[in-house]
Amino acid sequence: MTYLQLSAWFVGAAIVAAILLSVLAGRHRAHVGGIVLTVVVLVILTAVFDTVMIATGLFHYSPEHLLGVHIGLAPLEDFAYPIAGAILLPALWAALRARRAKADRRATGEDAS
Repeated sequence: MTYLQLSAWFVGAAIVAAILLSVLAGRHRAHVGGIVLTVVVLVILTAVFDTVMIATGLFHYSPEHLLGVHIGLAPLEDFAYPIAGAILLPALWAALRARRAKADRRATGEDAS
């Protein structure tokens, strides 16, 4: 399995989980603009810090398993994890916030269902 295939599975699972969590969150869904901004910031930070870590020899990738596209010294596949986190974590947060709001409504007697 190549790093690209592993990354695709990882991001795909994060997207599916985020969609399911968004359905559970109902009106408490995460804001798309915030997610996009987070993805942009994380991609920039990943490019900078991974380039520094790769340049100093802290780690390396086996070239035969890479697509060959790099941003700085960081291979494209290395960006899957921050992107997946930026997609999944806000959806999880929104679902937990919705669950908490529902529990609060039950505790105050506002929710009869």
